[in-house]
Amino acid sequence: MKTDAPLNQTKKKTLWAWAIATFFGVGLGKPGPGTWASVVTLLIWADYAWALHPSANGLLLALSAGIVLAIALGVPAATIAARESGLHDPGFVVIDEVAGQGIALLFAPFNLANAIVALILFRIFDITKPFPIRRLERLSAGWGIVFDDVAAGLYALGVASLLRIFLRF
Repeated sequence: MKTDAPLNQTKKKTLWAWAIATFFGVGLGKPGPGTWASVVTLLIWADYAWALHPSANGLLLALSAGIVLAIALGVPAATIAARESGLHDPGFVVIDEVAGQGIALLFAPFNLANAIVALILFRIFDITKPFPIRRLERLSAGWGIVFDDVAAGLYALGVASLLRIFLRF
């Protein structure tokens, strides 16, 4: 469970880790830093798709690269930020939401309906943490912080994909 205690201002912070962990300050937004990070991720996806008009494979490739980068940098950054803040799963660490929201958008055609469905489903699964997502929080340090959101993203991806198949949107 994310905690939102005040940041310890007296300790030295590892700048690169805090920049990545907070997704360049998005995690400092109030209220609901995780929702802000999800919305910003969705807007980056939409901006990329709208501005560059990539093929479906190009959008998938770019999104996949972003997800891999968010996870690869997010685990150590979340570990460092959590340790330096003295919190187990700080609310300001939102790189996990970036990865999870990206996963929820995988395979989604670029349109408003898909964007909204992916956002809502990811936030529902991230907040409610159905089985076995909550268990992933027990992983050590940044692994637990990031991988519960990766799992929530996978749940959202699965449900959104089924909705697209059956509702044809």
